[in-house]
Amino acid sequence: MSKRLFLLDGMALLYRAHFAFIKNPIRTSDGLNTSALYGFTNTLLDIIKSWQPTHLAVVLDTSAPTPRHEIFPEYKAQREEMPEDLVTAIPQIHRLCAAMNIPLLTRDGYEADDIIGILAKRSEGKDFETFMVTPDKDFGQLVSESVKIYKPGRQGSDVEILGVAEVCARWGIERPEQVVDILSLMGDAVDNIPGIPGFGEKTATSLIQQFGSLENLIANAAQLKGKQKEKVEQNKDKAILSKQLATIMHDAPLEVELDGLAVRPHDDELLKGLFTEFEFNALGKRMFGDEFKAGRGRQLAKDAAPPTETAAAMPGDLFSMEETTQQTAHNMRSIADTEHAYHLIRTPEERRNFIVELQAQPQFCFDLETTSLDPRDTQIVGIAFSWKDGEGWFVLFPRDKAEAAAVLEEFRGVFTNTSPAPESLSAPWDGGDTVLPAGAAEGIEKIGHNLKFDLSVMLAHGLEVVGPFFDTMLAHSLIEPDQRHGMDYLAESMLGYTPVPITALIGTEKNDLFSQSTMADVAEADPQKITDYAAEDADVTWQLAAKLRPLLPKHGAERVFYDIECPLLPVLTKMENTGVAIDVQALREFGLELEKRANEMHRRIQEVAGGPFNLNSPKQLGEVLFERLKLTDKPKKTSTGQYQTNEQVLQSLAGLHPIIADILEYREVTKLKNTYVDTLPGTVSKVTGRVHTTFHQLMAATGRMASSNPNLQNIPIRSDSGKEIRKAFVPGQEGWVLLSADYSQVELRVMAALSEDAAMIEAFQNGHDIHQATAARVYGVTLEGTLPEMRRTAKMVNFGIIYGISAFGLSQRLGIPRGEAATIIENYFKQFPGIHRYMEQIVQDAKRYGYVETITGRRRVIRDIASGNASIRGGAERMAMNTPIQGTAADMIKLAMINVDKALTNAGLKTKMLLQVHDELLFEVPVDEVEQAKELILREMQNALTLGDVPVGVEAGTGLNWLQAH
Repeated sequence: MSKRLFLLDGMALLYRAHFAFIKNPIRTSDGLNTSALYGFTNTLLDIIKSWQPTHLAVVLDTSAPTPRHEIFPEYKAQREEMPEDLVTAIPQIHRLCAAMNIPLLTRDGYEADDIIGILAKRSEGKDFETFMVTPDKDFGQLVSESVKIYKPGRQGSDVEILGVAEVCARWGIERPEQVVDILSLMGDAVDNIPGIPGFGEKTATSLIQQFGSLENLIANAAQLKGKQKEKVEQNKDKAILSKQLATIMHDAPLEVELDGLAVRPHDDELLKGLFTEFEFNALGKRMFGDEFKAGRGRQLAKDAAPPTETAAAMPGDLFSMEETTQQTAHNMRSIADTEHAYHLIRTPEERRNFIVELQAQPQFCFDLETTSLDPRDTQIVGIAFSWKDGEGWFVLFPRDKAEAAAVLEEFRGVFTNTSPAPESLSAPWDGGDTVLPAGAAEGIEKIGHNLKFDLSVMLAHGLEVVGPFFDTMLAHSLIEPDQRHGMDYLAESMLGYTPVPITALIGTEKNDLFSQSTMADVAEADPQKITDYAAEDADVTWQLAAKLRPLLPKHGAERVFYDIECPLLPVLTKMENTGVAIDVQALREFGLELEKRANEMHRRIQEVAGGPFNLNSPKQLGEVLFERLKLTDKPKKTSTGQYQTNEQVLQSLAGLHPIIADILEYREVTKLKNTYVDTLPGTVSKVTGRVHTTFHQLMAATGRMASSNPNLQNIPIRSDSGKEIRKAFVPGQEGWVLLSADYSQVELRVMAALSEDAAMIEAFQNGHDIHQATAARVYGVTLEGTLPEMRRTAKMVNFGIIYGISAFGLSQRLGIPRGEAATIIENYFKQFPGIHRYMEQIVQDAKRYGYVETITGRRRVIRDIASGNASIRGGAERMAMNTPIQGTAADMIKLAMINVDKALTNAGLKTKMLLQVHDELLFEVPVDEVEQAKELILREMQNALTLGDVPVGVEAGTGLNWLQAH
């Protein structure tokens, strides 16, 4: 076939893209949700590039009724109203298609399915290979030898092409047109097609396999038995109606010629303008090359936060829209057309004169150029500085390590200078007993972007940089937590400036990126080239700091930035640099034990299942559980019709068959082995012999910390197998122990403080087990009369309430009827009315102000809190309830880390802070310091952030490994 036609089901693709990004929407800098448009455009470009269609059209529905509504007014009546963000996306799809010269087809009285059906059938026998681009299963009825379904991949999966063989195999039928017969029996809850009550896909498929069609089934209903016969005879009219509703029209008149769908060149200027307007930088580069820069296509406040694909505007007077500026791809400035003065410094005399001038500045920006991204295994190529717009200096280091170390030593006074600056950078904290760390309110302010990396490199080279600090990445993360925070991106969006890319210096080969020879050779071969690149980075970051500084108070982020996040930088730097020791041999031995257990469970599962199958295949596992063992009559399925076998589903089946417990244990054992036991030894540094994780301060909008390379936050601690991994974390030297200090039920204590609930506060003040005390109140018994299952339920409710748990959610977790779960929640709120009032009030506040905040003032914008979509709105409400609690707990431990670090230093102790994991801090302590260090750590953690009348509990222990200490 010489022609290739692609027909895109526009609405289905828009909905799919919108909900694919629902947890992290793509937004422009002024708040427009472009998730649907972005996803749709991405799919369209994939098709054009990979398949090179000769003919192409996009098809959309209209709001006009169709013949289906005439014969069945309830057709699609149950569908929720289209999300507001999708409503705004539809006109943009029209603009996109116009810019790409792609026909966009709509007809009143026709659904998009019908238009696609008509054109697909019309293409048959005319030398076309036709693809219907849609995730909708209904299109299977149209498939033929020349007409196929093109089902876009999701979450990294490949595209599926469904032809006759694939459709027939998927439904277990002989002919694709039989799909509509199956649909007529099983109905469709989404479109409100009734079908025959009680007939699911399995029953419907079986009957069509037996009788061939709906009509033949009805004609031979007498052959059926029992309930099936009764249901078919009583509901045959519904089934016939359902077939009419489910049948895609393909023989109706339509004034569209296939030749009119021939692919034409797109309008470059229109398309560039759209990509600029919607800030689709990646898509623009994909279409037009690396020179494309989206910038800011819309008018933005001069002080507004930069654009992103994951940000939204906040309600209220948070941005002044009086003064606006417009930066586009067509007027983005660069080093080539911007006045600048970037100076190279390389001789001892130049350095001496420069250092004198540098030390006289109250603040400066600096940025290191290094040979690798490993702070403990890299060389410093040079340091760039700036303290004036458009001006920068680059101090080039010698390649010889000893000579480079001597040059760095010359700058020790600059980076450790603590002489008073003209003014304090932040007001004293008035929300708790916290104090600023040494240098946080005095000394030369050091500005940078992702300063922790630069501080880590300096520390690894023996120089501990003293604050105060101003990190532009952290500042922007607080101002717009859902946006991107890269320096290049902020420069484009906030300054209208495109920095020199790293590829301009060292090329595009990934293997060469930041290799020592590459960066060092650039510096040696063309010093001015690297000077321009490095000094520009410092200059741009200096200018970004000036833009971001006034935005911090506007967003209520000033205190959190100056008193928590920036003072935390050197603390995390020291923790990362210290690292933690692990017993590699112990891990290897445990790995062998896990492998043996996994093999034994694998064998036992295969025996119980009645034969071999791939235990790691969800599809095969589902078939074993629900077809071979028939564990439930109504198994859950994915959107593709595959049985669900995730942990939640398996937990709900626990007790029905011994195989479930074995499968869950097998999964845990293999996950532990693959994720931790086998990989942790490979993360041990060749330089230090320790594991050095990387901490992320603001990866979560709540402020909770995260870690990576390796991720030590998710090591399971509830199971015995998970605990064994902690045994491998040990002191790094003889005569030392590990000390673990853990906040006790901190989130519940925060909830008690925020809600001011008298009953919960009283329980904490009396030192009661909070879950036992909760159970006693909810079930109306004494503390001594609470049973273990009562406490278990109360614990589930306590933590569930923080996350806005529903009766349905509680029933799923506890395996109890929804009515019983609703009664438990109702009783809970009766006993703790302050918590109920708080939950209702925080949602109202989120709707009123557009954000919620922690005790320390950390804000989080709550998008979609007033959405017309109940599911989206519910998620936003749960986020509003949880964020002040989880965020306050995160702030508490960050303040504790700052204060503990300062106290250890002031006391002259050798004790080192190693890890932060959720509500726990891990230390390495000399044996003779244990008592003093323990007392100090407990004191500082308890006093880090007061919670009014609620006492803060901290528990601590020591041991020769992490498990013993915890």
